[in-house]
Formats: sequence, C-alpha cells, structure tokens
Amino acid sequence: MGTWDIGPFDNDTAADFAGDLDEAALEAREAMIRSVLKRSAGPADFLGIYDGERAVGAAALVAAQHPDGDPACSTYGPSEPLPELPADPRMLAVDALDQVVSNRSELAELWAEAANWSKWRQDITRLRDVLDPPLPPQEEAMFEI
Repeated sequence: MGTWDIGPFDNDTAADFAGDLDEAALEAREAMIRSVLKRSAGPADFLGIYDGERAVGAAALVAAQHPDGDPACSTYGPSEPLPELPADPRMLAVDALDQVVSNRSELAELWAEAANWSKWRQDITRLRDVLDPPLPPQEEAMFEI
C-alpha cells in the first residue's frame, strides 16, 4: 500500500475504491459512496487509515457534482460515469471529512508527520468548503440596535 501525492485518489486504498466503483453496476454506485461516507462520518474512538482514505475519495466525488466543485477524476479516480447524486450526501461528506482531520484519525496522524501535511490539509479544507461553504463575514449591520 502506498500514497504518492495529496489528491483524493492518490493512494492505493482510494484508487482501489475507484476501481470498485467502476466495476459496480451504475445503480449501485451511489449506495457504495454513501456507505463509505457513513462508515467514516459517525463518531468513533478511532478512524482507521483505510476508511479515511476511502472517505476522502468519496467526498471528492460528492464535491465534484456540486456547482462549485472540481472534477474528482484524476488518473486514479473512477473512469466510469457516476449517477447524479442527491444533495443529502453533502453533509455526510462534510462529517466524514471532519472525522478524517480529527485527532482520532490515523490518516491525519500519518499526514501530520509528512513534509506536505499543510498541502494535504488545505486540499481537505477546499473539499469541505465546496460541500459546506463558510459564511462570508458581514461587512456592516443592516440597521442599528
């Protein structure tokens, strides 16, 4: 197993997940993505590296269908088309990404030791911001209290 870059599918686990999606029937792909996100989104004592890597890939696929999202299909991502995903997996993906970067995540633990940790963290934040955009700061009050 290995990781060669910071992208959502730039590791063996997520690339294998993409291959599994390609081999699955079109109607089964949404359930596979949702299952990966559910597995990682819930509170847990510890999120293992493989669940975390699959969750980042699944979240990237959900974000790719958002109007502000970037295509998730790198060389190692799914090559077969995905069904149109409903909006409800977005918050599931946000929750999964929050778990991935938490102090209970083996993936975050390992990336914290890597030289390009900040780039990986920025990429995760970018995905999260597409799925749940931060509120812009309010410039001035509309009326005085």
